[in-house]
Amino acid sequence: MLKIIFLGALQGLTEFFPVSSSGHLVIAQHFLNIDKDILFLDTFLHIGTILALLTFFLKDIIRAFKSLRTLKCIAVATFATAIIAIVFKKTLESLFASAHYTAIQFMINGVILLLVPFLKKGDRKPGIADSAVMGIAQGVAIIPAISRSGLTIVSLLARGVKKEEAFSFSFIASIPAITGAFLMEAKDIHFSSSYNPRDLTVGLIASYALGILSLFALGKIIKNQKLHLFGYYCILLGMGLLFIFKI
Repeated sequence: MLKIIFLGALQGLTEFFPVSSSGHLVIAQHFLNIDKDILFLDTFLHIGTILALLTFFLKDIIRAFKSLRTLKCIAVATFATAIIAIVFKKTLESLFASAHYTAIQFMINGVILLLVPFLKKGDRKPGIADSAVMGIAQGVAIIPAISRSGLTIVSLLARGVKKEEAFSFSFIASIPAITGAFLMEAKDIHFSSSYNPRDLTVGLIASYALGILSLFALGKIIKNQKLHLFGYYCILLGMGLLFIFKI
């Protein structure tokens, strides 16, 4: 049970922080010697963070449905992501195969985040062009240790979108893509899982609770212009992995 609670908490923390949840889960599963029903476990824990996302941004989601402009932007972002995913999915996911690539990707993710203080501060809401760029960034984030939230938020900031708007739109516009990816994974699952239902439930609760907390914290971090600090963590993590695996 403790392993599943840990993975649930890790999923909740890293899904929204710009440090790549997929990369962290791969590493954690390696060190915890978890090698059974991995796809089932990962997908199940994702339910917790999807629910956290819907809960945290509920008011923004309701407002989005009342705004044709916002719905158009979400549609453009989703379409751009879908094109990247359909054309490049197998190539990008093949980068899972090597610990070497995962370590390097963490470091690349860190460098991207360190660029944030050098971006010109914006003061506007995202438009159609911004949404297309964000959607492309979201598609590229299929790469294991490249953070979806980090890359999409940075892409919006680079386009001159206001930081609070970049934070909320990055996650609201991600809901169709995240839900679609979840359903695609779920259809390949064999539900004869060997995990105890009670353990899975506790893990899901941990994922949900830490997801809510991480979204709240990330909003404050972006508002206080400290997003780049995650870059140092990612670079150090990547260097540490290179050393541990003696690559």
